[in-house]
Amino acid sequence: MAYEFSRPLAPIEASPVAELDAGSLPSRLPRRKETALLPVKIVVAGGFGVGKTTFVGAISEITPLTTEAAVTAVSAGLDDVQFVQGKETTTVAIDFGRVTLDQSLVLYLFGAPGQNRFLFLWDELVTGAIGAVVLVDTRRLADSFLAVDYFERARIPFIVAVNCFDGVVLHEPEAVRRALAVPDEVPLIHLDAREREGTKGALVEVTKHALSRARAH
Repeated sequence: MAYEFSRPLAPIEASPVAELDAGSLPSRLPRRKETALLPVKIVVAGGFGVGKTTFVGAISEITPLTTEAAVTAVSAGLDDVQFVQGKETTTVAIDFGRVTLDQSLVLYLFGAPGQNRFLFLWDELVTGAIGAVVLVDTRRLADSFLAVDYFERARIPFIVAVNCFDGVVLHEPEAVRRALAVPDEVPLIHLDAREREGTKGALVEVTKHALSRARAH
């Protein structure tokens, strides 16, 4: 499957996200009989080294399943490692995690490999997903075009989450939106993929966006 990207690259807010603190809920709240958890699948995508594995690991309530392989000299020649010099491993299939938002909703997270050569895995990976989080590194915006284009063409609701790396200039949301050429109805937020609160906010936002899209259709 080949994709051609023609999105213009322009200069690069954190829109407030809904707050859902599942961790603050009492652990012994009474559960209604016969109430089953509703499983929801969400894909986490983005370019090489943008923080997908970190995102899943920061929020997952189980030890994440990862499919990491060492970054070799050959793969370093294929992947842009300019801004990820210390990266020693890369995802070659999926990352998998789980988080329960409340007593009725459980999210299953599937992190997609970011390199173009693994795109053939995506069609199976996104099957059954209600939405996706596209992680973005503003130093390498072009690396995000693959995911943005894929979800637009597949008509899968997605949000854009700018991962705020240490020492990187924080660009205005509208500048990022213009650079990625994503429409206004696509939520765009900032987060630190290492922090649970930010990742939780992104998952709440993409779930709300997917439900809103479903109601509209």
